[in-house]
Amino acid sequence: MTDQPVLVSVNRGVGHLLLNRPKAINALTHEMVEIMTAALREWRDDDAVHAVVLSGAGERGLCAGGDIVSIHRDAKALVEADADDAAAAACPSASFWREEYQLNSEIAKYPKPYVAIMDGIVMGGGVGVSAHANTRIVTDRTRLAMPETGIGFVPDVGGTHLLSHLSDGFGVYLGLTASSITGADAVALGIADHYVPSADLDAFVTAIGETSVDEALAAHAQAAPASDLWAQRDWISQAFDSDDVAEIIARCEAHGTEVAAGVAATLRAKSPTTLSVTLRALRDPLATLDDTLHREYRVSLRCVRSHDMAEGIRAQVIDKDRTPAWNPATLDAVTTARVDEFFAPLGDLELTITEPGA
Repeated sequence: MTDQPVLVSVNRGVGHLLLNRPKAINALTHEMVEIMTAALREWRDDDAVHAVVLSGAGERGLCAGGDIVSIHRDAKALVEADADDAAAAACPSASFWREEYQLNSEIAKYPKPYVAIMDGIVMGGGVGVSAHANTRIVTDRTRLAMPETGIGFVPDVGGTHLLSHLSDGFGVYLGLTASSITGADAVALGIADHYVPSADLDAFVTAIGETSVDEALAAHAQAAPASDLWAQRDWISQAFDSDDVAEIIARCEAHGTEVAAGVAATLRAKSPTTLSVTLRALRDPLATLDDTLHREYRVSLRCVRSHDMAEGIRAQVIDKDRTPAWNPATLDAVTTARVDEFFAPLGDLELTITEPGA
């Protein structure tokens, strides 16, 4: 069944999940989430399976995120209809998010070694199925990002939970700028656990089946190279230590380096509303991943029926003119009340996360 979007197999006591849409850089679909969830639940209580390995087919990466085109279709229709929360919760994207966030929660609680091979591109939903794992492997090819602010969206799949716990302003930096980082950066920041050269991945995965996860790591994991991003922590920590996006931009510009000026320009090009909502989420971390997923679902529903998400995807993915017309167009026009709306309770529409086996 090599045409299936996720190839599920067990070999030498290791359950393998191979995301299998290489032409789309293994972007997640609703079906893929369902297949992964079913396999993980089956293996939880199967004594013949002692570990799980997640990887991506093809040469480009583990997973580039979700199906942006289908999300745009929903967002465009909801905006044109001036839809409310109930209509947003009934759209296909919301159904996908409910099951995706449930999967993210189950991965974080998985009782067996769950080895995520974060090779190549790992973005958005790809982070959700890998960075909550108990064993996170990056390589010399890793390019990891939460790119949501680039399309008028806010980091989800537990991304605001991961980012809000990073030190030295790095979480705010990555969440607002949508910048990608290397495998070495990910290890330095604590988003990944181990560094294995991409050329050694096949031997590493084989060793898991022949020995154990710990022994495979001992044989193949290496010290990560120095992180170029970590070397910039002094100015990033100072510039991003603010509760105001405009102040962060001003600090970047005042730093006086070409790198910091480029970061300021990147922020100025993004949706003022998206940046403001993202910063609020990162400055108000919640205690658990599940709590964060509940809040992210609220924000996601408000985003999918907002002008800026429909417009951001149009500009970056559909028409590719790279000239989104944000509304409002400036940070000073984004009111506190408007930001509050994204986080307001959903009542009966709230996300429900069930415990595995419940």
